[in-house]
Amino acid sequence: MKIIKTISLNIQVLFFFFFVVLQLGVSKTALSSQKRVQHKKGREISAAAVKEREVVTHHKVVIDGHAIYYTAAAGTIILKDKKMKPTASIFYIAYFKDGVKNKDQRPITFAYNGGPGSSSVWLQFGGIGPRRLVLPNAEFEPPPPYQLENNQYSILNKTDLVFIDPVGTGYSHALGKNSPKKFWGVEQDVTSMGVFIQDFLTKFNRWNSPKFILGESYGTTRSAALSYYLQEQGIPLNGVILCSSILNWETAVFYPGNDLPYILYLPSYAAVAWYHHKLNPMPKNLPKFLNRVERFATGEYAEALMDGNTVPRAFERKILKKLARYTAIKASFWKQADLRVNNSEFEKELLHKQGFELGRLDARFTGYARRPFLPFRTYSVMGEAISGAFTTAANMYIKNNLKYNSKRPYDVMSSRAIREWSWKHRIPNQIFGHTGGFLNVAPDLAVAMTRNPHLQLMQNNGYFDLGTPFYATLYTLNHLLLPKPLMSHIHIYNYYSGHMIYLNSQALKLLHHNIDHFISSAAR
Repeated sequence: MKIIKTISLNIQVLFFFFFVVLQLGVSKTALSSQKRVQHKKGREISAAAVKEREVVTHHKVVIDGHAIYYTAAAGTIILKDKKMKPTASIFYIAYFKDGVKNKDQRPITFAYNGGPGSSSVWLQFGGIGPRRLVLPNAEFEPPPPYQLENNQYSILNKTDLVFIDPVGTGYSHALGKNSPKKFWGVEQDVTSMGVFIQDFLTKFNRWNSPKFILGESYGTTRSAALSYYLQEQGIPLNGVILCSSILNWETAVFYPGNDLPYILYLPSYAAVAWYHHKLNPMPKNLPKFLNRVERFATGEYAEALMDGNTVPRAFERKILKKLARYTAIKASFWKQADLRVNNSEFEKELLHKQGFELGRLDARFTGYARRPFLPFRTYSVMGEAISGAFTTAANMYIKNNLKYNSKRPYDVMSSRAIREWSWKHRIPNQIFGHTGGFLNVAPDLAVAMTRNPHLQLMQNNGYFDLGTPFYATLYTLNHLLLPKPLMSHIHIYNYYSGHMIYLNSQALKLLHHNIDHFISSAAR
């Protein structure tokens, strides 16, 4: 296990995750679970009339060659306000291993995706759930029919799993006169998810279980803030598992005057160029090559960017030569961009001559570039490649396998949530109120780890992710300002994959092994 010692939003941030929504390419899609509050004789049924629901089924999965029998519970938990009036119905799918003697001591992991505005179908049917969607590697999935198979890389062998759909996604929805906007914001979302976890622990008598939270993409933003929230509620976590992190948004938002993303994205550009065999000569060892690029990025390249328009010409020529060698993008292109090529421009330029553009969240995916060639993203390559398959898989699985039926549509991804999201966040122990500029939840995570000195952190990133670059994550974790003894609690892993690490089956196998080891260690 590799242990590395290691950091109101402006409108650009809204664009950032708006493109995440586009990349997944999911329109509002259907499934159903909790019954909608319907109208009867012209009057809305009171939210108090909505009851929690649960459907239980029994299944088997083979993991690491061992058969595991488990119980699946698809249901809802009703959130209530201080006056005990229902405010929202949260849909979940939970998997419990059968035959466990001391269930209250078995690890339990609460998992969710990001968006914000995404349901949990990606993690559940792509990576860690007991059933996995069969997908080609980094290619467009053809139209139906699709197939779900036994997931030999599920982590159900080490932990019970609870997949949560935040309010406004999946079957989860606001009740009565409550607007979903009441739950759409950094702090509002953390509060509702935290209350759900507390209620779930009570309902299933799991307060004494080792507890983990696992988030992907914006789900890592949620996890960092949620780790602090739960600590404040007297719920210490054993571990936080992050997949494709975005904690300090300053590291990933290309905005005038902010040179940090250009520095931190450069190793990802080099990794993607390596994957597509565009480098000459081709490095044989990717990690060693990237170490060299990282030193250049934070050294000479950062110095040139800091010089701005005053960079000496001889030094600029030296930098341009190395940029071209490391990224396979012509020096003339870099010069025209004043040494600053953003991720959208890189995605369009690398395979420009072949008529292709790259997927943003997973640059292994390529799609036909629309004409005329434009320097910005015209459609979501990876989203178009996989979203239909995941949407179909979720719909058929919940209805046919989990026997959960409802007239309510299932929102795989809510575009309204991202449009109306509130990005205000109060940093713990600060006297200045809500953060200005860029959202940063890294301090929440640092405070949680300081107050709970046993808390372990696992970070997983894909080399070919141009949405949440691996080196930006390393930079963020290197700037948590933790006491030195706690730095050994940070465990970082990089994979030959993209944003959704599990879309590469070999990377999924390694991810399964690493999470198994992490949970076993942190649960002790």
